[in-house]
Amino acid sequence: MDAQMEKDFIKGGAFLIENRNASEIFTPEDLSEEQRMIGETTRDFIDNEVIPNLEAMENHDWELARQLVHKAGELGLLGANIPEEYGGLDLDQTTGVVVAENMGRASGFGVTFGSQTSIGLLPILYFGSDFLKEKYIPGIVSGEKVTAYCLSESGSGSDALGAKANAKLSEDGTHYVLNGEKMWISNGSFSDYFIVFAKVDGEKKKFSAFVVERSETCRPGAEEHKMGIKSSSTTPLILSDCKVPVENLIGEVGDGAKIAFNILNVGRFKLGASATGGMKLAVHQSIRYANEREQFNVPISSFGAMKHKLAEMAIQTWVAEAMSYRTVGMIDALIGEDGGDKEKKLRSIEEYSVESSINKVWCSEALDYVVDEMVQIYGGAGYSADYPAEKAYRDARINRIFEGTNEINRLLIPGQLLKKAVKGELGLLKAAKDLQGELLNPQMSFDEETGMLAAEMKLAQNAKKVALMVVGTAAQKYMTELQSQQEILMNAADIIMNAYAMETAILRAQKLAEKGNAENQLDMAKVFCNDAMQRIEMAARNTIAAMSEGDEGKMLLVALKRFTKNNSPVNTIAARQRIANTLIAANKYVF
Repeated sequence: MDAQMEKDFIKGGAFLIENRNASEIFTPEDLSEEQRMIGETTRDFIDNEVIPNLEAMENHDWELARQLVHKAGELGLLGANIPEEYGGLDLDQTTGVVVAENMGRASGFGVTFGSQTSIGLLPILYFGSDFLKEKYIPGIVSGEKVTAYCLSESGSGSDALGAKANAKLSEDGTHYVLNGEKMWISNGSFSDYFIVFAKVDGEKKKFSAFVVERSETCRPGAEEHKMGIKSSSTTPLILSDCKVPVENLIGEVGDGAKIAFNILNVGRFKLGASATGGMKLAVHQSIRYANEREQFNVPISSFGAMKHKLAEMAIQTWVAEAMSYRTVGMIDALIGEDGGDKEKKLRSIEEYSVESSINKVWCSEALDYVVDEMVQIYGGAGYSADYPAEKAYRDARINRIFEGTNEINRLLIPGQLLKKAVKGELGLLKAAKDLQGELLNPQMSFDEETGMLAAEMKLAQNAKKVALMVVGTAAQKYMTELQSQQEILMNAADIIMNAYAMETAILRAQKLAEKGNAENQLDMAKVFCNDAMQRIEMAARNTIAAMSEGDEGKMLLVALKRFTKNNSPVNTIAARQRIANTLIAANKYVF
């Protein structure tokens, strides 16, 4: 990892008010040889062991799924980030993201894997007692035991604290009695352990988490009939006077919300990486099909419309990958080379909750775009279950719901930034005030942008100003009522996400270009920034119209026009053709 990045602590959310250079961010090109080998091991396992057995698992062969979980444990894939004392490899979070990215190729089994290694395990690791860790983690890490996470209910999804599941302490104080029904439990049919959230005595302030072992009183319901991820098990969990030893309480009574929301942060940045892995596979398959499929006696990959699709799919994939590794690079830099204790790891992940939400939303929606275009490239065959596009399309859709819906995460992005600002953890208020002065007294600049991607970097910096302008205006206008202005907040989130993605793409391309030929990557950064600024302009214009009028509205629109003006327009058609030609010649995704 870059020495400069290790030395400096980049605050979560600081990307919005600080400018970075290429040496300060971690990119996939910075992965160590060991990390690349672990990635290859994961990919080989998926391609050789999992993918050939997906059909059997889609037909609910859960014993086979258990065997594959155990095989993943033998390879060390289940314990990449788990301390050695519990059977793990104690590797950094970046290595965990490498594994997660390659698991994105695994269709529904990737969900099985994620439940086993993330949400079904980390509550015990980060919040459980030594007794719970020693009793349960080794079996989960080896793959001998399967675990699941049970938060949602039929009437409480995003509103987790609205859960009805109840826990009551026995009169002798030796155990809790749990009753209720949990919904949409991944690994439900064949799990041995369940992380169950319930209200002690039915009180919201006593929302708590427990490790519950499978029994007659804690049993899965019928398998769900799902749109996609059919190769993973999803069931309800029925709790009927289930006795749980008091030792199996995770943390303290009332810690449930803290546990649930902190663990979801981990799931979010890893989900972004997993979506990236799915995108890479979809682009690869699309290129091969476009080269093989002929119409009018030529491969369809020779058509301009197809080149546009393939290039844009590659651009979205490349940017998503860059965002995933930039984010986890900051997390690992904050944790430090010594690996830190569990509290430091959790604090470091929580520090980048905004970036984790950005990754989750951006990458899941980019994956949906890619697989939708994949179906279109396959044409009629894309609608047939005999070809991979149909499965990819169905399996991708769940990611916008997992780990907190994209709507919830969109609300969290500006909300968390403002929360940090109010606490004084982020200089957002000063930056907004300085920007207000710039809006009132605009200065003309005649400096020409010079250097590699200088024009794009100027656009990215202006994109941040647009985000500050919109968020600052909204906070000033609505004050304590801002949280109820969901359309405003979601538009602000889109602007913020595009700004983060723009800067990330530019820095990755610059870093690559400094090492050698990166013509395609420079093209990708240019095309992406050109299009992202148009999205930002539209979102900001609509938001300004919704919350400002009169002289204030006119001033903001004038500023918006100035910030979003692109003085160096890009021939995106030619750039996309160059990108597509590289992919078509290689007959695979090569970036």
